[in-house]
Amino acid sequence: MVLVFTKASGIMQKTKSMFDFLGGVSMAVAQTTSENQGTETVAVHSPINGELIGHIPVTSEEEVAAAVERARAAQPAWEALGFKGRRKILLRWLDLLKADEETLIHNIRRETGKVEAHARLEQYGIQALVLWLYHNAHKVLKRERRTPAFPIVQRVYVSYKPHGVVGFITPWNYPFLLAFIDLLPALIAGNAVVLKPSEVTPFIAQYGMDKLHEAGVPKDVAQIVHGDGRTGAALVNYVDYISFTGSTEVGRKVAIRAAERLIPYTMELGGKDPSIVLRDANLDMTATGLLRGAFENSGQACVSVERVYVEAPIYEQLLERIVHYANQMKVGKEDGMELHMGCFTNENELQRTERHIEDAVAKGARVLVGGKRRPDLGPLFFEPTVIVDVDHTMDIMKEETFGPVIPIMKVKDAEEAIKLANDNEYGLSASIFTRNLKRGQELALKLNCGDVGINRTHLGIGTPSIPSGGQKLSGIGRRGGPEGLKRFVVTQSHIVDTLWGQKPDLRIADPMSVRMIELLVRLRRYIPFL
Repeated sequence: MVLVFTKASGIMQKTKSMFDFLGGVSMAVAQTTSENQGTETVAVHSPINGELIGHIPVTSEEEVAAAVERARAAQPAWEALGFKGRRKILLRWLDLLKADEETLIHNIRRETGKVEAHARLEQYGIQALVLWLYHNAHKVLKRERRTPAFPIVQRVYVSYKPHGVVGFITPWNYPFLLAFIDLLPALIAGNAVVLKPSEVTPFIAQYGMDKLHEAGVPKDVAQIVHGDGRTGAALVNYVDYISFTGSTEVGRKVAIRAAERLIPYTMELGGKDPSIVLRDANLDMTATGLLRGAFENSGQACVSVERVYVEAPIYEQLLERIVHYANQMKVGKEDGMELHMGCFTNENELQRTERHIEDAVAKGARVLVGGKRRPDLGPLFFEPTVIVDVDHTMDIMKEETFGPVIPIMKVKDAEEAIKLANDNEYGLSASIFTRNLKRGQELALKLNCGDVGINRTHLGIGTPSIPSGGQKLSGIGRRGGPEGLKRFVVTQSHIVDTLWGQKPDLRIADPMSVRMIELLVRLRRYIPFL
């Protein structure tokens, strides 16, 4: 892959390996060029048909630094507005989006190539989040009273304060949902924010940011910067906190720079999400659930179905149903909610999917459904693919594929399935299909991952009250719920002495204080709230 940067003085080419920090974007959808004045721009093309959508100017490092400084200066007034004022603005933003809903859906589809149903999922996820924040953020972050060391004469509190300026680097696969699912909690917590969306899908994030300003968020409080990995690297250099969603490879580089600056960060990285099907599962519900999880957004989802382990007694029956339903899936680019799958967003992911299929077939796997491009629909369309006779010697069972492929492996029992599911360096999400809900949850605790769905594969969307995130190479920290909201604040503890009954004394402890401590220690064995 080569990125072309056109300068006024000529053309220079940089390969992916020469990126200093973040980067990489398929030439199928974006190209960095320049205007006559030497200002770099990114040309953005639709993956559906290659048409030019527009150009986005690249933000220089100096401009990123200036944006962060403006945000830092504007943040105190935003914090002083209070939860009541901030949550009203977020609700107004939601109303503006709803009023212009079709424009949002059109923009998502045009830049990503996803079908209408999948584009609307991004909108629904953000709607649910805003409403949860509106009703709960002030409760989660209110000052808490805790138990003091010395009752009566002391009171202790924990307060929550925003970090200051929070930076976000977000990906192209869910460019609206993943741009704002973290940014909105940071905003309502009182932070100023600077967003760096993917250069592949910048206009969707820009649209959402413009609507935030229209709703009443000051322009310096919520800003957006554009460009490739260099812009992202600059952002990490200046903000007080960084939130990154993307590949594990790039996440490591972000973590290194954040550690050098001693700033906190959270990351949602790659995954190789397993699904386990137990012998008592509802076969038709399981088959359709697995296919939805594997093929949503053409498989370009971190939380998805990337490998399936099926107990032997039902393997053939389930396979028959999966093939039946997979053959009914509709791929296309038309409007409407009847299509099941659109196209890839870029050529790189398509080629990786093809490599994984070729590697598996060369090692003995069989393709039962799909496995080929659909040039009749467009350059980046691909068939939903079902592949069997797979094992852990194949890349398709070990590495993140990020394409519409569902590899299915027969196992002896649930114990073998758990062992194989955990035999991976990733640990983002997983799913278990069974009629025995209690056993499903017991088995879930044996999986080394952040999220587990029982009889479903889509987690988090529409459920903003729960934390979501990965283990191992799939990330650090959590988004969603009280846990995700609290990452955007720091605690400040207040210990208040009432001075009741006290006299001036230079001793750190007098005999009476010692006796009181000893009494409290004995009493707290039986009265924990003392």
